[in-house]
Amino acid sequence: MKESPAPRIGILVVAYNAESTLETTLDRIPEDFRSRIAEIHILDDASHDDTFDVGRRWSRLENRPKTVVMRHTKNLGYGGNQKAGYALAIERGLDIVVLLHGDGQYAPELLPEMVAPIERGECEAVFGSRMMKNGGARKGGMPLYKWLGNRVLTRFENKLLGSRLTEFHSGYRAYSVSALSKLPLQHNTDAFDFDTQIIVQLIDAGMRIEEIPIPTYYGDEICYVNGMKYAKDVVKDVLEYRLALKGFGTCPWIPKPAEYAFKEGDGSSHSVILEQMKALPPGRVLDLGCSGGLFAERLEALGHTVTGVDYIEVPGVREKCSRFFLADLEAGLPDEIGADFDYVVAGDVVEHLSRPEKLLAQVAEVLRPGGRVLLSVPNFSHWYSRLRVALGVFGYDRRGILDETHLRFFTRNSLRRTVKAAGYDVLDVTSTGAPFWSVLGGGLVARTLAAASRLLTRIRPTLFGYQIVASLTPHAAQTIVAGEHIDVQDLLNRQFVPAEHDAAPAGRA
Repeated sequence: MKESPAPRIGILVVAYNAESTLETTLDRIPEDFRSRIAEIHILDDASHDDTFDVGRRWSRLENRPKTVVMRHTKNLGYGGNQKAGYALAIERGLDIVVLLHGDGQYAPELLPEMVAPIERGECEAVFGSRMMKNGGARKGGMPLYKWLGNRVLTRFENKLLGSRLTEFHSGYRAYSVSALSKLPLQHNTDAFDFDTQIIVQLIDAGMRIEEIPIPTYYGDEICYVNGMKYAKDVVKDVLEYRLALKGFGTCPWIPKPAEYAFKEGDGSSHSVILEQMKALPPGRVLDLGCSGGLFAERLEALGHTVTGVDYIEVPGVREKCSRFFLADLEAGLPDEIGADFDYVVAGDVVEHLSRPEKLLAQVAEVLRPGGRVLLSVPNFSHWYSRLRVALGVFGYDRRGILDETHLRFFTRNSLRRTVKAAGYDVLDVTSTGAPFWSVLGGGLVARTLAAASRLLTRIRPTLFGYQIVASLTPHAAQTIVAGEHIDVQDLLNRQFVPAEHDAAPAGRA
């Protein structure tokens, strides 16, 4: 059996004004590990001292691993320096990269232990933790206020991210370069909370993180971190991520999922529509904007036959629908979908179209007589969007009422006017509560706020209803007079076509 080639290991040394510590830090790299290092990248972040010259001098000594020394012409920041380093690691074809600080705060002697779990395929990232051994951080000189802040922030981050790390704030890390290449690092901050954002990205991507215990060392190095600002930024990052999961904010450093994450019973518009479909007899369903087919899959389980349509094909959608058509609804319904559907579902779809009336009119043509349309749209008159407009902080979100891809906004009254103009009668209108409070987790406070939201939605749906769910049916198109079928809509159209204007009489303007 042919053995796999040894991984190409790189050491990324981030350095800023590290003239007095850089060389001794590099000398501490174990002799028996140096032969396993493919490249060392020393990135001087526009230091004001001779950091660059020290690194270049060290790289020219005998028996040193291949070393690339770079000096930025302007300071990129702690996060910006890492971005440059990881981009270089990807470009140079490394398999594993270890982040090592040039000030000697983290032990180079543990480099073999840092890369071992990734080499064994156990994880995509390894973090050195100063908190794994009780009392170790304090014995190593970590000030009490930093130890306390570290513990409080780590507990808060674990709570909101569902993780179990012993420390979020260590700068000693090893990464699979392949994993890094899948993360949108270019959108991350250039500041010190870069390390927090990359943890969030790893967790969001379902990647594995292992921790190993490391010693704590506080020497004479200068700390450039503003502790209060750092704590504020870390809290902001985690809350921003939690809000992004619910669709709020644009959060460019977290990828937006292609598939709608439908959960039965979560109080969303799709959940409400599913409950309504459970009360209807099985039939042929046209699911517009079916995403990955999670909603269609539940309809099929109820006995319905579902035809899905969407402008992107999420892997696996054809297995969840009886039929699937790839089509942009902005251009209308595809001709090949057929007709005589019993139900058409348009959950959070028409607000993405420039002319929703045109699509709704087409939908009426593919419904059987007496068929039903179940439609939902965000409620722009909800207090959230009203407040943002009133405060002058209007902006778009990833999803929800202010979704950055929305072309139309609806209130309950404007939705009624739109569907009536498209040829429908409204059978029923209901509203859903806001999903904000689940950002706080499943605790008592979140449950209490969610219950209050549902109550207020029932009392004042136009102000507190987050989404509007409407059940529609096309206008009765025909009536019978003395045994004769008359198309009422055609009659109205013929009677109220504007007449051609005659030329104005002479002498009149």
